[in-house]
Amino acid sequence: MMLAPLAADPQGEKDCGDVLPSFAPLQARRATPEPVWSQKGGTVNDASCLDRTRVAGVVAPRSERQVADLLAYARATGLTISPAGVRHSMGGQAFRSGGIMLDLRDLNEIEIHADRSTITVGAGATWHEIQKAIHPRFAIKSMQSTDIFTVGGSISVDAHGMDHRAGAVMNSLRSIRIMLADGRIVTASPNEKPDLFRLAVGGYGLFGIILSADIEVVPNDVYTSGRELVSVNELPRTLGRLIADPSVRLMYAHMSTAPDTLLDETLIYTYRKVPGEASPDLSDVGWVKSRRLIMNLAKHSPAFQRLKWWAEKNAERRFEGCAVGRSAAMRSGEACFVSRNEPMHDSVLYLKDAQNGDTNILQEYFLPRDQLLPFIEALRPIVRSERANLLNASVRVVGREGNFLSYAPEPAYSVALYFNQRTDREGNARMERLTSDLINLAQAHGGRFFLPYQLYYTPQQLERSYPEIRDFFAEKRKWDPEGRFSNTWYERYAPALGSSSPSART
Repeated sequence: MMLAPLAADPQGEKDCGDVLPSFAPLQARRATPEPVWSQKGGTVNDASCLDRTRVAGVVAPRSERQVADLLAYARATGLTISPAGVRHSMGGQAFRSGGIMLDLRDLNEIEIHADRSTITVGAGATWHEIQKAIHPRFAIKSMQSTDIFTVGGSISVDAHGMDHRAGAVMNSLRSIRIMLADGRIVTASPNEKPDLFRLAVGGYGLFGIILSADIEVVPNDVYTSGRELVSVNELPRTLGRLIADPSVRLMYAHMSTAPDTLLDETLIYTYRKVPGEASPDLSDVGWVKSRRLIMNLAKHSPAFQRLKWWAEKNAERRFEGCAVGRSAAMRSGEACFVSRNEPMHDSVLYLKDAQNGDTNILQEYFLPRDQLLPFIEALRPIVRSERANLLNASVRVVGREGNFLSYAPEPAYSVALYFNQRTDREGNARMERLTSDLINLAQAHGGRFFLPYQLYYTPQQLERSYPEIRDFFAEKRKWDPEGRFSNTWYERYAPALGSSSPSART
């Protein structure tokens, strides 16, 4: 096997085809003036590389005025708008056949309000850009576990991360500014237009265009990192102990994906607050090619899967960046002193590769806390019997989330699964079957599945996990009666659950 291609940098974005459901594309009526297209016609895709979709075009506004002009153009032409960021949602949430994809990444202004520990940021700003701007004095309170995502995207899925005390992104939002379907710009917050706030957070861009957000930040404290290796049988008890420990500020767990210890051996990573001052440097994750090589090798054989897990247990900690310095008591590499920003300052470049014919797919399931172990024990034989190529499996602590379409109406544990699959017909069919089985498993244990992923679930499965989905669609029609904001996910499930979809008939 030639190793160099497995470590090589990607040459552009992958495009593996289209597994999304088909429906009639939109036909635009004539209207002038046209927007400034960054792409006229053509196709777009997302991080799965499986969702190639033909669109009317892509517009990348640089001002709110240009967003308003585009909305007026869409109303005049009868086209839909789909707000988009880095497009890591994998079920067509960022575009619709024949519609306009609104690329918001140029709306990325960042303003720091040190006196009140908040920042005002454009919806297109990434967490990576924000961390660079606020470090070393401040740190993000709530964000996803990696920094590649845009603020608008994280709000639209109500993303969560490593901080089990802060909760999901919703809990750090002071307010959002959102452009409604009629062109008005309004502010929504827990106290001002709270109904709209609960709908737009985790609303997948269907209630308006999020323009900016006022977000809480926290001191960039220094932490000491720790690792604890336990069996999965010990995982619930250990997590419960760590949740109750006030010194633990960040926490997550990785389960083994090696054949002999599959979903059994578990590494729990913790970050505890200690006295100290953050380093002015905020370095990106290193060893990208080596990490990519190990990840790609693990796709090909059980021996390399064992090597990957061995490396995480025994070698990776010795290459961990310690911006503040290693613990004097643990010079063997067991612990580092890091600032809060550093564990989340990871752009996961090693997950992108130059390999054709396969792709990596993320799924996430939310379980009541007393159902974590039964779910994992039932998950293991499914992964083995389906011969699923599981690259990573992680567990995070999730609190009760109060948005309208909540994945965690009660405190939960999330189980995130990162699969590799072939992109041919057989590979797609196997992933569809596996996804349906895992959704049924989560539901059998009182859990829910995360919606921003592939649309391999039935309307009935959607409603079983989210019994409020019909009310969600009804609220969408109230706020956007013409169906100006849409995406493939909405067009797939709203009509199937008895909700009319005006945009589909334009």
